Amino acid sequence: MSRKIFFSFHYERDAWRVGQVRNSNVVASEDEYGFIDAADWESIKKNGNAAIERWIDDQLTNTSVTVVLIGAETANREWVQHEILKSWNRGNGVVGIRIHNIKDQDQKTDVAGRNPFDDFKLPDGTLLSSVCKTYDWVIDDGRKNLGAWADEAANIRAKYATDDKIVGAGEDTRNTKAQTVSRAATASGFAPRAPWCPDHVHGKR
Repeated sequence: MSRKIFFSFHYERDAWRVGQVRNSNVVASEDEYGFIDAADWESIKKNGNAAIERWIDDQLTNTSVTVVLIGAETANREWVQHEILKSWNRGNGVVGIRIHNIKDQDQKTDVAGRNPFDDFKLPDGTLLSSVCKTYDWVIDDGRKNLGAWADEAANIRAKYATDDKIVGAGEDTRNTKAQTVSRAATASGFAPRAPWCPDHVHGKR
C-alpha cells in the first residue's frame, strides 16, 4: 500500500498490541507516522505541550489517512483526541481499528473500549462515529484489509468539504472553524519501535 498513514493510540496500555500491528509490515516503514522511541518521546515531553503539538503536526504532514488503534482506554486519552481533531480538520481520512483482541505478551486480550469518534461531531451535529468506520484487527483480518480500510477512509473524507470541521460533541457547532479539544500534559498514544523493550514503560503520551 502506498498511502502515508499516521497512527494514533494509547501508548501506556497498548504498546505491545500496537507493536504487533506495526510489525505486521502491512505499511512500509517510510509510509508510517506517529511512532517514536521512548527516549525521543521523553525529550519532546520535557519541552511542554507546544512541542508535542509541533511533533504531531510534523508527523501529520504529507499523510492522507489517520488510523486510530482503539484499545480499552483510548477514547479517554487527550492527545489521541487532539490527533483525531487535527487529522479530520486537515483533510485526513480517519478510521478506527480495535486492537483489544490482540494478545499481549502474557497471551491475554483486553476489554473493548468505547468508540473515540463518539466524542466529535460535524457542523450539522452528525457524530463522527456515524461517518468514520471502525474495524477489529483480529476479527476483520487487519493484516489483509488495512490498505482497503485506509482507502475507504480517504474516500469518505473526500465527500466532505474542507470547512466541514469537527468539534467536540459538547461544543457549539455554529463555529465551523477548527477548535481545540482540551489537552493534558499527561497524555498517551505513541509506541517505540520495539514496544516489548523494557524502557517502553517510561514513555507516555
